[in-house]
Amino acid sequence: MLTLAPASQSASAQQTATIRIVLAAVTNSQNQAIVDLDPDDFLVEERGEEREVLSVYVADYPVVLVLDNSSNTQGDIQALREAAAGFVRRIGRRQVALATLSDPPQVLGSFTDSQADILNRIGEVTISPTTVLRPVEAVAMAVKVVRTETDAPFSAIVVVSTGGMHVSQPESTSLLRDIFSSGAIVHAISRRVPSATLGGGGSRPGLEGDPLRDLADQTGGRYTTVFSAVSYSFALDQVAERLASEMMIEYLVPQDSKAGPEVRVGVRVPGARVRGLGVMQ
Repeated sequence: MLTLAPASQSASAQQTATIRIVLAAVTNSQNQAIVDLDPDDFLVEERGEEREVLSVYVADYPVVLVLDNSSNTQGDIQALREAAAGFVRRIGRRQVALATLSDPPQVLGSFTDSQADILNRIGEVTISPTTVLRPVEAVAMAVKVVRTETDAPFSAIVVVSTGGMHVSQPESTSLLRDIFSSGAIVHAISRRVPSATLGGGGSRPGLEGDPLRDLADQTGGRYTTVFSAVSYSFALDQVAERLASEMMIEYLVPQDSKAGPEVRVGVRVPGARVRGLGVMQ
């Protein structure tokens, strides 16, 4: 079965061809992830032309965990720390950075830090006096960390919010362009849908309603609403399961061929289906 899957625009030049990468997930008839696959199991096409698949491997791109530390977390902070620590342990083979969501967002841990360091800093997250959240600025900051510290074509920004009373819209829509062009997938978990407080004359292009939901929708990520602090762990487990099911497929584009903006990915496994994850860079 073929499905549309936008490919990363990140490319490494060779003498006669270019290497491109597409991110996809394969499931069986019971909707269970299949990751034990070889290059021969995949078919990749651009503009109707079949491409040579070079390698297939479980996605290992970096993750930035962004935690709400606003004053609204007062009753949830310990559950939030425990859920975040469990998530980091579960995806421990990946590079993980840590940031905060309240105004102003801050980076607490980088990709050069060990897992133990990140876990310690999760335990040290302190509550800010403000109720204002800066989701777009926080995600844009996370994207900048990925670009500065890695050369990964894809990344995941996982945001956990306790439902701040005020969500400020960004001053510049250039932040949105940076996010959408970065290859980042935004996964958002919110205890309740935050109300938006707009300044300077109303809504801005690309952000209407809940910015976290918009970011997740527009980057192909997962948005989850939870109704109690104990549900943070469950929601983060769901994100970890999705990350574990994703595969990166590297293929060759001949030098004289025109690469299309979309790629068709098929899988030669009876009863299986492949899903493009809507990641583009």
